[in-house]
Amino acid sequence: MKDEALTEDADEVVGLARRLIAIPSVSGDADGQRAVQRTVAEYATERHPAVREDGDLGAERPWTLLSTGDARAQTLLFVCHADTVPAGDPGAWSTDPFRAVVDGGRLTGRGAVDMKCGLAAATSALVLAAERGAAVAVLMTSDEEAGALGAAGAAAALADRDVGAVIVPEATDGVIHVGHRGALWLDVEARGRAAHGSTPGRGENAILGLARVLERARHELPLSSDPDLGEETWNVGTVAGGTAPNIVPAHASATIDMRTVGAGEAQVRWWRAQPELASVRTLLSLPALRTDRTHPWIRSLPAPVAPAGVPYFTDASVLRAHLPGVPVVVWGPGAPAQMHAVDEAMDLGSLRAMCGRYRRAVLDRLPESRGPG
Repeated sequence: MKDEALTEDADEVVGLARRLIAIPSVSGDADGQRAVQRTVAEYATERHPAVREDGDLGAERPWTLLSTGDARAQTLLFVCHADTVPAGDPGAWSTDPFRAVVDGGRLTGRGAVDMKCGLAAATSALVLAAERGAAVAVLMTSDEEAGALGAAGAAAALADRDVGAVIVPEATDGVIHVGHRGALWLDVEARGRAAHGSTPGRGENAILGLARVLERARHELPLSSDPDLGEETWNVGTVAGGTAPNIVPAHASATIDMRTVGAGEAQVRWWRAQPELASVRTLLSLPALRTDRTHPWIRSLPAPVAPAGVPYFTDASVLRAHLPGVPVVVWGPGAPAQMHAVDEAMDLGSLRAMCGRYRRAVLDRLPESRGPG
């Protein structure tokens, strides 16, 4: 017989997701992210008195930990971020990005896929855990989209906890991924010599110098690959330089986003060796995430395991240092192509299916339902 907790109507989860989407919580907006975390905490604690709440909503980057079950027991942890990327031009959307419109089996709004529906599904699993006495927790962080900036502060919540496994509910179409590439962001600056625009030969154009470096990087930057995480990539995210059309620019800079499978030392060395560059500064350095796909817990989960990691980073890059040896999976509802997109939309069938899978993962943490291994 199917467990009734796995077959119950998921309308409440959709309703919670809609409430979260209706709260603008763009990275850097601490008030919006507090509101998201407070809404989730109120939802969970109202539904079961066994849900415990901890956190620091007054922090610059607020965080909240909701937990249930024996505080000394090994815990299944969901790691969820409360922020979203900006909606961009509202006129490019077919509807208000924060209206959370349900139509044709899809929920549209900024953050629907990344990751407010995943957060709602994890919260539903937490409430089930409270009902069944399972040790489960949901950690909500801030400013993940800006470089997992809030994860370090939120890690304080894990200091005295026995975390046995971690699920990051990012969009994976319900397929389990056991890793992701790291992120290395650099600010590189070229310097030249200013001169009048009518006599450019008297100066040294920093923009042209930077352009030469970026062109060389297309062919020379030492990028590696990994059988589980894929190919390393790089992207020029921003470029700035010059002060006026009639001045030879003395400064030019660019931000470089490299997605890495190693520590990135070779790439940094390459940038520092370019003669046109006066400085190379690290803005963000997040390690790659790897988990053994043959781990017994991963093999017990009710979903297929993908052959490669996801291409984006998650808070697990930061939290992994606090959870050595703990298996971590990226596993959530929704299509990855919808992340950060205009008219971002969650397929409600995917969300409902994920609710059932999360609930099964929770029930399998109970001693009486845990299988061999």
